[in-house]
Amino acid sequence: MRLRSGVFASSCLLVQALGVTLFLRGFFPVPVRSLPRREARADSPAEPAPPGPGMVSNWTKIPAPLFNKVVIVLIDALRDDFVFGSKGKQFMPYTTQVVEKGTSYSFIAEAKPPTVTMPRIKALMTGSIPGFIDVVVNLNSPALLDDNLIWQAKAAGKRIIFYGDDTWVKLFPKHFMEYDGTTSFFVSDFTEVDDNVTRHLDRVLKREDWDILILHYLGLDHIGHISGPNSPLVGPKLREMDNILKKIHISLLSKEEASLPNLLVVCGDHGMSETGSHGGSSEGEVHTPLLFISSAFEKRSGPLTQPERVQQTDLASTLAVGLGLPISRNSVGNLILPVVGGKTMREQLRFVHLNGFQLSRLLQENTPAYEKDPGYEHFKIAEKSHGNWIKLYLEGNNSEILLNLGKKVLKQYLEALKTLSSSLSKQVAQYDMYSMMVGTVIIMEVLLLLLLSVPKALSKRAEFEVPLSPPLFSLLFYLMCLMLCAVHVIVCTSAESLCYFCSMSWLTAVGVMMLISALMCGILSAIAKIFENSRLPLKNPGVSSSSWSEIDVLILAGTIGHVLSLGASSFIEEEHQTWYFLINTLCLVLCQELCRNNFLLKECDPQHSTNVKQNFDSLGETSDCKNIDIPAASSSKLDKATSSSEFMKGSHKWISLATPWVILICCRLLRSLNQTGVQWAHRPDFGHWLTSSEHKPELSFLAAVSLLMIFFLVQRRCSLVSKIAMALGLLGVYSYRAAVGNVIFPWQHGGKDISKGITEARFVYVFVLGIVFTGTKDLLKSQVISADSSMKSTGLWEVYSGLVLLAALLFRPHNLPVLVFCLLIQTMMTKYIWRPLKFDAAQITIMHYWFGQAFFYFQGNSNGIATVDVSAGFVGLESYVEIPAIFLTAFATYAGPFLWAIHLLCYLSSEVSRNSAAVGHGCFCYALMRSIPVAIYVVLVTGLRYHLFIWSVFSPKLLYEGVHVFITAAICLFFTAMDQNHFHRVQD
Repeated sequence: MRLRSGVFASSCLLVQALGVTLFLRGFFPVPVRSLPRREARADSPAEPAPPGPGMVSNWTKIPAPLFNKVVIVLIDALRDDFVFGSKGKQFMPYTTQVVEKGTSYSFIAEAKPPTVTMPRIKALMTGSIPGFIDVVVNLNSPALLDDNLIWQAKAAGKRIIFYGDDTWVKLFPKHFMEYDGTTSFFVSDFTEVDDNVTRHLDRVLKREDWDILILHYLGLDHIGHISGPNSPLVGPKLREMDNILKKIHISLLSKEEASLPNLLVVCGDHGMSETGSHGGSSEGEVHTPLLFISSAFEKRSGPLTQPERVQQTDLASTLAVGLGLPISRNSVGNLILPVVGGKTMREQLRFVHLNGFQLSRLLQENTPAYEKDPGYEHFKIAEKSHGNWIKLYLEGNNSEILLNLGKKVLKQYLEALKTLSSSLSKQVAQYDMYSMMVGTVIIMEVLLLLLLSVPKALSKRAEFEVPLSPPLFSLLFYLMCLMLCAVHVIVCTSAESLCYFCSMSWLTAVGVMMLISALMCGILSAIAKIFENSRLPLKNPGVSSSSWSEIDVLILAGTIGHVLSLGASSFIEEEHQTWYFLINTLCLVLCQELCRNNFLLKECDPQHSTNVKQNFDSLGETSDCKNIDIPAASSSKLDKATSSSEFMKGSHKWISLATPWVILICCRLLRSLNQTGVQWAHRPDFGHWLTSSEHKPELSFLAAVSLLMIFFLVQRRCSLVSKIAMALGLLGVYSYRAAVGNVIFPWQHGGKDISKGITEARFVYVFVLGIVFTGTKDLLKSQVISADSSMKSTGLWEVYSGLVLLAALLFRPHNLPVLVFCLLIQTMMTKYIWRPLKFDAAQITIMHYWFGQAFFYFQGNSNGIATVDVSAGFVGLESYVEIPAIFLTAFATYAGPFLWAIHLLCYLSSEVSRNSAAVGHGCFCYALMRSIPVAIYVVLVTGLRYHLFIWSVFSPKLLYEGVHVFITAAICLFFTAMDQNHFHRVQD
């Protein structure tokens, strides 16, 4: 069966996407677990038995509750400096007073990445460290089946009321006596989302029919997503939170009983980066305040010291003790001792013993050699010392010796708890190695097949024969299938842990085994053909069949260098520097190529030109597999040598020579717009300057000029109707940004009420769909009715224009210059570099790919989750709608690579001087450029899976690579759909 290059590349990427899916499912592990929840309410351990005959402790039950009512106020994205810093003193005066002089304990809780809401709620309520893949399922949280504080409280008869983020309602269905959930993903709303929580407060505080009240406020997080932590909206929101905390605290104090005090807990699920997002591991994202406020604590005196740091997972153990509940079986947290510091020594020792017993049991269930663990050894020593202390206590010894011994035992327990928690956190998950290996094999096989297919895929015809049933390999195929199925049976029947690939149906598993076998047979067949062709004599052995230019050397060296850099965490954090260096170097090489064509080749004598012509004639005869997509390559190469002075005449020559330098200047300006990465992300950039409230007029002017530039750069090849739609759409973009308060109109003087801008955004969507529909109609006409290349080119350009308008709507105003420079560089390179120098499709494709990657980082993206602009997914939406939100967020994130890829298709389809196989060449090269880094990276990540930065650096990058594979597969499918005329003869 004969396949075109584009069809083959698209098929390979789809198969590779399957391999990536399997690898991701195996790599992102299942956290350590104890017994199922239904078995979790076992009898609590008794106090350690005192040594000696006849002595037994009489305390065998779980201690009684320490607090009557508990109110948990979780303020989403509450950074520690919002409470303990200057903003806290300015905007949260009551909270600051309670922290400094009141009956409270203050801590800085450290959250583990990923710092997104759903995994953080799990950590707070279970005390366990959620798996990293929870960042993906964060959009649709399933019910939490692990042992947790909410379930234990409900089982103990506690009455729980919840108001706030509906993620809690999804995680804990049927656990709340009363609840009202609000949508957490509609980030444009930061007023009503909190008012819907506060409106219940006065009524519920007057009632006595509840034991636990949980409030989750989302407004601060939404403000961060929209305008960052330095927004003028942050202060009023913190003041609003302070008034709410004051109201709750006063109410709890007024309702306290003589027997038990009440407790107010104030915390954040995660912090906020300097750009207002979260998900990564920067200090602003992982450090949150944790306040315990109760009349049971001693009143503070003296100057306020730096709050002690604790783990976010410690809250579950501490609240369990405070409420008289068993500690969750899967918790790796430690009891925060100051909260129970006012109790007797026997009670304190009882609390830490319960915590140590729970941690040691979890260690036993997840570590075969648990007895050799230092934490377990320390716990047993502390438990023995505890038994000696109980003996003295039961004997009635109340001397100073008993108190000092108790403090010593307490210190031993705390050391044991710290070591146990550290051991459990390090082995928090186990990898599904079998699923990872199957996925890796598929990914590597696809890469090898693509590499071996390069000569035929980039030939003049851009097609090759794919043997479906070669006699030589038919037996091998069946033998490989049988062998792989046997391995599958052995692994799945002997595996101690649950394997995702083993949980699939046998029919699916056999299908995957057949796919692996078919890919291997295809690889062996391709290798056999290469050896067979190598034995055939060349028609003209005196002439080499290939030649390497500086561009080719740079492309090869750059690709290899980039792939090798993925093995270092620092290079991943600062990957943008790699791409900036590569495109700068590319510009310098292009400048050299232009100088050579302008100043050197025009001096060639006729004799030299004749020799060049003869060489290219012979090259055309000897190599059918050469990267040739320009017709009559020999004559075009000769024309390139003999007519360079003609094309370089006048001002055109100097503009062409200046183009690489102009591109370098543009790239340097873009680098100043958004600081990204890790090392220098905290430094101020031009984007921060523009988004500050005092520079709104400058931002408005820049946005208006950028939108005008976008119109002039895009409209040149659109129809009249599309030009009008584009103009109105860009006007709507500015109106939308003015409606949401990012920019202002010239006639605006006073403050304007900020709205969601839903009407304005939908106005733009209408024009986006109209332009894309017009382009699609032209494409269908060119594909179905008549093979009109000009109509096809117009249709593609209009689809591209519609996508540019969509990007302009989703980009934040300060990022609009990124879109302008993207269009400007594309226009200049098309007119002054690619056409005059007549690069082949493979070289042009790789240049597009490199610039697409660079513009991914010019947008302000990085390899950390925190830089994903979630607010783009809710432009024009009144409520959270999953599929449109995911599509818009993905498009806004990958707009740079996506727009460069579509421009590549527009360019290759519009160049009438090129072979019709050029689109197929471009599709194949684009697939190959995406396949190489993802294949190498999965191998590197497998080897580095126990690296210190595996979760903070390597795992987010793996998610980005996985999503990029799916996006590239969709792009290649579009390329293939447009590559319908490859059988046509070369146009003159």
